Amino acid sequence: MQITFEELRPLIEGQVIVSAQAPDGHALRDTHALTAIARACVDGGSPAIRCGGYGGVEDIASISNAVDVPVFGLTKEGTTGVYITPTKESVRAVAKAGAAVVCADATFRERPDGCTVAELIEVAHEEGLMFMADCATPEQAKSAADAGADIVSTTLAGYTEDRPKTDGPDFECLAQARELIGPDVFLIGEGRFASPADAQRGLNLGANAIIIGTAITDPGWITAQFKAAIQSR
Repeated sequence: MQITFEELRPLIEGQVIVSAQAPDGHALRDTHALTAIARACVDGGSPAIRCGGYGGVEDIASISNAVDVPVFGLTKEGTTGVYITPTKESVRAVAKAGAAVVCADATFRERPDGCTVAELIEVAHEEGLMFMADCATPEQAKSAADAGADIVSTTLAGYTEDRPKTDGPDFECLAQARELIGPDVFLIGEGRFASPADAQRGLNLGANAIIIGTAITDPGWITAQFKAAIQSR
């Protein structure tokens, strides 16, 4: 789907976007299954879908063809270091698969092809895509915004050595990012958002939108939460 940021912003402002992904070895690591999940989430009101991951361009292409909302696409290449859409070639592959937005690691770590975040953003824009910067710290969000990212997020907060992993969303990171980047940059809260209350708090702290994955799309995780609650009576 070809869409401009001016067209995208009002669609996702103040909304919950669903991430439909599953890692290798997971019961849902199947493109057809994730496509059906994405369609169900759109039926429920998700204004966009984040997808790809270890399903890569196959998941992006399938979901892009199945839903009538913008797709935030990414690849996951490896499990350590910079592995979320890590290279310029990865960005081009996401573009060819049909995404409207490419999501990529925007931390300060070295990328496999030696490129910078600014170079990834340039390639995305050349391909007609918007760029969402997956960040781990407020400083990375500011740097990515200054480099021209259309959207910045807290996706990697707690998943690098930069910050400890919080029990639930890193609300402090989100609030500090908003303070650093100012009011005009589009900021998404992502990472361990697990309830409507989490989403509301994130929006209250300055996020323009929230992305939720596991808590919506993983029946195994949801089942475990119910089981744990019942057993703790």
